Amino acid sequence: MIGKSVPRVDAYEKVTGRAKFTEDLIPQGCLTAKILHASIGNGIVTSIDTKDAEALEGVVKVVTFKDVPDHCYPTPGHPWSVEPAHQDVADRNLLTGRVRYYGDDIAAVIAEDEITASRALKLIRVEYEEYPVEIHPRKSMQGSNPPIHFDKKDNVLARSNYMVGDVEKGMKESETIIRGTYKTPIVQHCHIENPISYAYMEKGRIVVVTSTQIPHIVRRVIGQALGIPWGRVRVIKPYIGGGFGNKQDVLYEPLNAFLTTQVGGRPVKLDISREETFCNTRTRHSVEFDLAAGVDKEGRLLAKDMHSYSNQGAYASHGHAIAANGLTSWRLQYACPNIRGEAYTVYTNTPVAGAMRGYGIPQVCFAIECFMDDVANAIHMDPLEFRRKNLIRGYYEDIYLKPIAANSNGIFECLKKGADYIHWDEKRKKYASQSGIVRRGVGMALFSYKTGVWPISLEISGARLSLNQDGSVQVILGATEIGQGADTVFSQMVAETLQTDMEHVHIMSTQDTDISPFDTGAYASRQTFVTGTAVRHCAEILRDKILVYAKKLLPDIDTTELELRDNWIWAGGERAISLSALAEESYYSLTNSSVLTAEVSEQVKRNTIATGCCFAEVEVDIKLGKIKILHIINVHDSGKLINPQLAEMQVQGGMSMGMGYGISEQLILDEKTGRPLNGNLLDYKMMTMLDTPEIKVDFVELNDPIGPYGNKALGEPPAIPCAPAIRNAVLNATGIAFNENPLTPQKLIDGFRKHGLIAADSR
Repeated sequence: MIGKSVPRVDAYEKVTGRAKFTEDLIPQGCLTAKILHASIGNGIVTSIDTKDAEALEGVVKVVTFKDVPDHCYPTPGHPWSVEPAHQDVADRNLLTGRVRYYGDDIAAVIAEDEITASRALKLIRVEYEEYPVEIHPRKSMQGSNPPIHFDKKDNVLARSNYMVGDVEKGMKESETIIRGTYKTPIVQHCHIENPISYAYMEKGRIVVVTSTQIPHIVRRVIGQALGIPWGRVRVIKPYIGGGFGNKQDVLYEPLNAFLTTQVGGRPVKLDISREETFCNTRTRHSVEFDLAAGVDKEGRLLAKDMHSYSNQGAYASHGHAIAANGLTSWRLQYACPNIRGEAYTVYTNTPVAGAMRGYGIPQVCFAIECFMDDVANAIHMDPLEFRRKNLIRGYYEDIYLKPIAANSNGIFECLKKGADYIHWDEKRKKYASQSGIVRRGVGMALFSYKTGVWPISLEISGARLSLNQDGSVQVILGATEIGQGADTVFSQMVAETLQTDMEHVHIMSTQDTDISPFDTGAYASRQTFVTGTAVRHCAEILRDKILVYAKKLLPDIDTTELELRDNWIWAGGERAISLSALAEESYYSLTNSSVLTAEVSEQVKRNTIATGCCFAEVEVDIKLGKIKILHIINVHDSGKLINPQLAEMQVQGGMSMGMGYGISEQLILDEKTGRPLNGNLLDYKMMTMLDTPEIKVDFVELNDPIGPYGNKALGEPPAIPCAPAIRNAVLNATGIAFNENPLTPQKLIDGFRKHGLIAADSR
């Protein structure tokens, strides 16, 4: 089944509307909770009056920051660690009187219905002492009075750095030194389903049903937030309407768990609006980069230097992991003997930044790949030729984290396919000297991406398989299907290892921490690699158990002759007993009854790098400041494709996100208050069908030697290279280098005016 485009196992349920999401499961008579958000961007609550809200008919309970546990807890969807140095920053309370961003959570109302809860919020009276607001990381790290968090006087959450070789010496030996500053925006995930949960109590335990990518981690964080044993929490994850990393954070589940305890364990729904999702969940970090490089006469890199400043927002969430991941990327892919990197993650009074598809690599890729084009232009070399000259061929490993390695490396094959599709050489010459209002250009960018989080963090996954009475196989995993097709791929893996067909594999598409084996969840493009390793091992154990049991039923046949294939046990090339007959015997035999199951918990201590590239052709209307994407292609080396059709769908979706990141998406904040000015789907400009060109996808399939089925990362990489490829195409078309995305009409027109392509006084 590996390598076949089989239909999704959840397709029928989803297209017919039978799939049950969290909203569909809410019990009758469920209470509704609403959150009161701060109307200032920085300060403290000096008084809060809830009497009128509590007196409103239908209000069951009002809680404020004074009522919640006073200890802090962490929220990111990282594996926990028994080592304090690998634990996340605990800097958040369920509700707070110390306001750190516009919209911070200060109180909650529980009511019989949504209308009553909303009315009650308006009756709560709050007074504040306001402090100045700072939304820019470089200014914030100069310190503020008071600091955003008392233990970080300079507002720097964390910093990291490294040095390879001697950068100063490399710069001195260089023929040319190039410098550039680049900036990426705050963006939001914009998944279809907003974060939603409901919580209730059962037998003294808290049960939370939630739309999350990380049910087992949610369980632990709820326990930490409430200060209760983790075993007193049960988390259920139904079908989920997308997450893209936003739901790789523990959002409002701990608050909801607390609220049900305040109303005697009655079920409480906490369903936030789209506007709250923009402001009060997580965003992608805005990062500023200062880059420098030295090259010799032949255009080979001799030294590279990076300083980055990541805007964390008001709370730590995933914190410095994002900037540190980007810093690691600076060491990879391009050969260079002298490399320096330094990264800062800085608290500001802005919405909290967390995980988003690509985990810091879309930001650093935009900076690096724009910079590589700028270096190539400075030395008058074709950008593709420059990259080919400096890229590492074949196997390579991270000099600091050696388990991170390109065990297979198809980047040169990817570049050839992309260049051939876009007609690179022909169009670079054709578009070299243009004039007029409408111009065209081609650009490209490449990337590398790790598979999972080892050795930086724990990689563990569990799988449980059981042989049903009819010979079919039941699959229960802790890994989560979040729309990416994971359940289908896992089913294919089981079918492949047991040499059966998909109709005989039944997978549980929801997770329940009381039932599902432990798995840290859907993130880091890890599941087909890490969970896939557990699935394969578990299936192999079940296969061996089946053959051992078959030996009991076939005592005259040598076990080494037995083979499981096509739902039969074969012996010496002949069918010996059907799998269904064997399964029935295993359940109901008076003499040989033994239900056949297998379960593993697999810690994966390896990593492998996926690579790829994007080539784009654009048309730029200089007067209107408008970019039209004419042609675009992503080519990926993601190892062996488990399901080619699903793989192509993954890339198409990621490219759509990447194009929006390149030309339109940006969460705009008020400079004085930090309040989002376009935190809704009308004003926040995502790509529409009319904006989207035909998306071309291709692959270079190299069997990765350490992937469970030769596979490696694919979930996040498609969103990474599109934005810099588009920017570089605009550079080719106009000769103007724009170093901040998205390339909106206003940015383009300002740039064209600055460089004389549009008259300064034109309107």
